[in-house]
Amino acid sequence: MKNIIAFVLTFFLFAAVQGQVDRTVLPGPGPAPEIRFGEAEKFTMENGLKVFVIQNNKLPRVTYSLILDRDPILEGEKAGMLGFVGEMLTAGTTTRNKDQFNEEVDFLGARISATSTSLSGSALNKHQEKVMELMADVLYNPVFPEDELVKLKTQAKSGLALAKNDPNTISSILTSKMVYGSKHPYGEVETELTVDNVTVEDIRSYYKTYFKPNIAYLAIVGDIDVTTAKSLVTKYFSKWEKGTVPTKSYEMPKEPEKNVVALVDRSASQQSVIDVTYPIDNFLSSEDYLESRIVGYVLGGGFAGRLLQNLREDKGFTYGAYADIGSDRLVARFSASSSVRGSATDSAINEIIYEIRNLRDNGVTEKELEGAKQALTGSFARSLESPATIANFAINQDRYKLPADYYTTYLQRLNDLTLEKVNAAAKRLLKPDNLYITVVGNGSEIQQGLTAFGEVKRFTNMGDPERQIAMDANISAEMVIENYLKAIGGVEKAKSIKTGKLESVAEIPGAKLNMSYIYDEENEAFANKITVMGNVAANTVVKDGKATVSGMGQSQELNDEQYESLKMSMFIFPELHYAQLGYTMNLEGIKDVEGEDAYMVIVSNPTGGKQVNYYSVSSGLKIKTESAESGEIFYADYEEKEGVKYPMMMTLKSPMIPMPLAAKVEKIEFNVPVSEDDFK
Repeated sequence: MKNIIAFVLTFFLFAAVQGQVDRTVLPGPGPAPEIRFGEAEKFTMENGLKVFVIQNNKLPRVTYSLILDRDPILEGEKAGMLGFVGEMLTAGTTTRNKDQFNEEVDFLGARISATSTSLSGSALNKHQEKVMELMADVLYNPVFPEDELVKLKTQAKSGLALAKNDPNTISSILTSKMVYGSKHPYGEVETELTVDNVTVEDIRSYYKTYFKPNIAYLAIVGDIDVTTAKSLVTKYFSKWEKGTVPTKSYEMPKEPEKNVVALVDRSASQQSVIDVTYPIDNFLSSEDYLESRIVGYVLGGGFAGRLLQNLREDKGFTYGAYADIGSDRLVARFSASSSVRGSATDSAINEIIYEIRNLRDNGVTEKELEGAKQALTGSFARSLESPATIANFAINQDRYKLPADYYTTYLQRLNDLTLEKVNAAAKRLLKPDNLYITVVGNGSEIQQGLTAFGEVKRFTNMGDPERQIAMDANISAEMVIENYLKAIGGVEKAKSIKTGKLESVAEIPGAKLNMSYIYDEENEAFANKITVMGNVAANTVVKDGKATVSGMGQSQELNDEQYESLKMSMFIFPELHYAQLGYTMNLEGIKDVEGEDAYMVIVSNPTGGKQVNYYSVSSGLKIKTESAESGEIFYADYEEKEGVKYPMMMTLKSPMIPMPLAAKVEKIEFNVPVSEDDFK
């Protein structure tokens, strides 16, 4: 009986509530959650080291975060050095070599890492002293081994070589130089040359100059009390000697007086990487900081952002489009970016500028404001799960002279933002008429459209103004090809080569890559087999008007477009076959290729596929090929074989492989017998 009564009461109570709720209206946001992450207890060592202890007993772990508060440094001819400092610091000490150090850290289940401005460690609290001991060893006794620097430089140079062909990296380099200038720490770019200039003594000098306790902050977060923490810090860091640290200052970059268009031409690109950007004064303590979080989110902070809704959902130009209003003590930047199909480049830029202008002039809506608040609140709350975040909060409050309740009241202040405040800030933050519009894409197809936004200035893939090289107006693409064929030995000699067998070898980490090529010019047959340690990794065969790629137990026949693309490179000397294949050629001028002037010829096949060839102005030889599918291939070390010259070294650079792949031709034979078995 009681159960029946309870059921009836529940039913009527539920019905009453249902009658009072309008289900057509979304529930309003609740009050901002109260933030509690422990009060930081602070003490300062005699050497100037500032220490913050935040006790958190939820997990039996302790995290140490040491931060150096130095000004940004312009590295100049040593650009890239700062990136090596952290790895070199943890590459062994006078008491432990690198392997011994790593073994001790692994045995503890701990983590210790370093950068040019930090040293951090974490472990279970039962290992808290041992981890601090290891950190102190790194701090006091680094040996900076020469062999480690050699390895790091080799890795860095491999990455830089590949980056020259990566449109996103090129865009990042270009925008940095445009916004900050090459004489600013945020605008300088490391190169293979500057990396080569770095020495162990440079790193040791930096360490001696900047690793000083009087500019350092140490945050200790976890299952540890302040008494224990102070005892450990005193034991291991009190002998760290303070010293004078140089300060730096830089001129504040300014936005352009009017929109500036910067283009890097990648003729093989099918997409354009766009970044609309300018420098901005915005930091944690700035008047409009919280408002900038809202404005940036509404414009392009996620799927609901106006840019993505416009460029992806409405126009179908791209998969993603985003915007961000940065934060930095020295100088931040505004950025709105997207990768779009080449034919939509100017239209996409027009829409990006429209959205920036519309948001500045008309502001955000109440719905957008509430959505942004909820998203930013969730992001902030999730960040509190990381001890590193809490450590940074404690350091930031002291380092940047923030109010004591800056972070505890963060969500309340965010929740209190009104539409009027946010829209007033949007008018100050957004500058649709003072933009750097940077584009990395196919210049011959997109440059004319870009003129609608201002004078188009062209730059290299390293962000430097493109050198304008004069070219004889009477030179044509056909003449460049004729000169190339003459340079390799003449048309008749090249045509006399009917078959070919070639073997090349490339080194990859831990193994050799063997590549064999078989050509049958008259029957338009081609085979390429790649083996690793005796195992066939891939086998490509073209014959009877079809192309098949097999490997790893699978086989696939290429479609017409893929087949036509492959045909552009299936001949020993493709240039002999361009006319009969119906290819068109356009001479796009003279370009600088790794310091050598070269004619740039765009070759297009009947299905619209493109390949760009570069022929040396001085020698006539082909020195580079690039395409969207293969990346860049550089040709060098030409040698005469059977009366014709052939490159004995071919280097592939592609974002799809982790390092440049240099293939050396070890055997080459022309006009040798080939059979059906060669093309199986």
